[in-house]
Amino acid sequence: MTPEQADAKEEPSRAGPEWALRLQLAACYRIFAELGWTELIYNHITVRLPGPEGHFLINPFGLHYTEVCASNLVKIDIEGNRIGPSIWPVNPAGFTVHAALHRGIGAAHCVMHTHTTAGMAVACSAAGLSMSNFYSAQLHDKVAYHDFEGITLHAEEGPRLVAAIADRPAVILRNHGLLAWGRTIPQAFSILWLLNRACEIQVASMAMGAVVPIPVDIQKRCTRDALQFDPRFGAGEDVFAALVRRIDRIDPSYQR
Repeated sequence: MTPEQADAKEEPSRAGPEWALRLQLAACYRIFAELGWTELIYNHITVRLPGPEGHFLINPFGLHYTEVCASNLVKIDIEGNRIGPSIWPVNPAGFTVHAALHRGIGAAHCVMHTHTTAGMAVACSAAGLSMSNFYSAQLHDKVAYHDFEGITLHAEEGPRLVAAIADRPAVILRNHGLLAWGRTIPQAFSILWLLNRACEIQVASMAMGAVVPIPVDIQKRCTRDALQFDPRFGAGEDVFAALVRRIDRIDPSYQR
């Protein structure tokens, strides 16, 4: 069965806050694909739905990010069980990390995880993120590290992950990749973009030799001035909206 045929069999209501989040999350998957932040059919972006049920949306396991649309996103509970009709499975290794953050960090309404080349390179570096470029300087005291424990299939890793993260929204999973969380999809995206961009510049600059470290007081000032952490400036809303408009021009089928 094609994704289009499946969508016709499991049409969710196109009204209310759930549909609005479905549209925003589906657009985010297409943005990731446009940026090259894909790993075949792997990795995930999840978002908590409003309401007391504690339900979430996640991508259907088996689809490329360019095939994800609002109607085929899978609704699940905190244990990863599907809620309502869907032919698509959920990747248990993918949701284990996300469930730990959604469960253990109250503000983690959206969680994103990537395996970009630059992000993984820095995650494999013993020194971690270098506070030596414009982007990393905006992440003073915002970056957490969690040691690699293998493929994320085991729920018992969750408490250790949450303890390592504390309240820091930009996460480097050592030997693994990058992760970001936020109160909204745009905020989580802007944090992940900043972290990944810092890694890209680090990989390029360190290839040329020693880098110039940024003093801690300048790092603190940069982080205070960074718009993605300040709700007064939309916490990433304007950047995300601009990218959604671009996706609308390229391929609006995510709205299906």
